[in-house]
Amino acid sequence: MNFKKLIIYILIPLIVGGIVALITMPFMDYNSLKQPPLAPPGFLFPIVWTILYILMGVSTYLVSKKETVPMIYYVQLGVNALWSIIFFVFKLRLFAFAWIILLVILVVKMIIEFYKIDKVASYLQIPYLLWILFAGYLNLGIYLLN
Repeated sequence: MNFKKLIIYILIPLIVGGIVALITMPFMDYNSLKQPPLAPPGFLFPIVWTILYILMGVSTYLVSKKETVPMIYYVQLGVNALWSIIFFVFKLRLFAFAWIILLVILVVKMIIEFYKIDKVASYLQIPYLLWILFAGYLNLGIYLLN
């Protein structure tokens, strides 16, 4: 196991998420919005995203051990980052919902690509897919209620 490479692959999504958090923090209005049923408290999001980004990094490391990481990984990471800016900074809630549908499609495609290379790597992405599906529900609920 190449620990240096593993740490780098874990740090990539964590750093992207951290930069997005810094950009969106002044615009964060989640707790002031009307929430749909099952909406978690705001403090839970950074915890969940940290876990998901770590899983994403480990998954990508596993793929990188066998071949070059497919470009879809980096594309979906960029789309993921832009969602928060669209939703919180620009407050384009309906557009953010359409954007998250695009993200779901990209993540499904990424999981399929990862599955061809390393099955465990693809399985590690399933919590991420489930979370963004839930985020899509929250996004649409917030749009409709506010």
